[in-house]
Amino acid sequence: MSVGAVGDRARRPTGGVLVEEAVGRVLVVDDDVTVRDVVRRYLELAGHEVELVGDGEGALRRFAEREPDLVVLDLMLPGIDGLEVCRRLRSRSAVPVVMLTARGEEEDRIAGLSLGADDYVTKPFSPRELALRVTSVLRRSRVVPVRSSSVLVDGGLRIDVGARSAWLDGRELALTTREFDLLVFFVNNRGVAFDRAELLSRVWGWEFGDQSTVTVHVRRLREKVEADPARPERIVTVWGVGYRYGGGA
Repeated sequence: MSVGAVGDRARRPTGGVLVEEAVGRVLVVDDDVTVRDVVRRYLELAGHEVELVGDGEGALRRFAEREPDLVVLDLMLPGIDGLEVCRRLRSRSAVPVVMLTARGEEEDRIAGLSLGADDYVTKPFSPRELALRVTSVLRRSRVVPVRSSSVLVDGGLRIDVGARSAWLDGRELALTTREFDLLVFFVNNRGVAFDRAELLSRVWGWEFGDQSTVTVHVRRLREKVEADPARPERIVTVWGVGYRYGGGA
């Protein structure tokens, strides 16, 4: 299948609804040849078109030449490491990023999420799980009813759910896929407190996982939607429980 065919199939509207098969061009960045080959085979079986790069410099160069729909990024890379690659990608694009991290490297994982990565898989990993995570992230980043006119408003915060865009005081916010989904979930459930496990299940679709992922995304959202992130008024902490959206109606 050609590159154009993948994009056309993923976005062709039918009956007013955006058809999304959650396939696309995936750039895999890992310096391990065996890992790259295994990941490529499983992603291609899932219908994705895959490009392989072995280092950070090559990843940035390839991204600039031909922006993919999603990046699978190993954090342990020669030369420019994965965290720096993620930072540079996020400075220029909201393309989804799924990180590959070594088991037990929690600090690197949290750092990657803080830089805007959408998801992560720890090594050693199941290539089937990785393919499912990639498909899930792509689906969440694209599936939008074409005729949706749902707009959520909280003071100067305005969220167009259909367009997957948000503005604060007239300025468009640069939100990753997960940040946008989490913000919409909070606003749609104003006044209800959720613990991190519930948020992980209902927003991420994970029945288990590292709950620090939620903490990092809440912190990033506060930096973007709060006048003073240290004293949040929208996404507030409910001590002993989790978080609640405290914005106005």
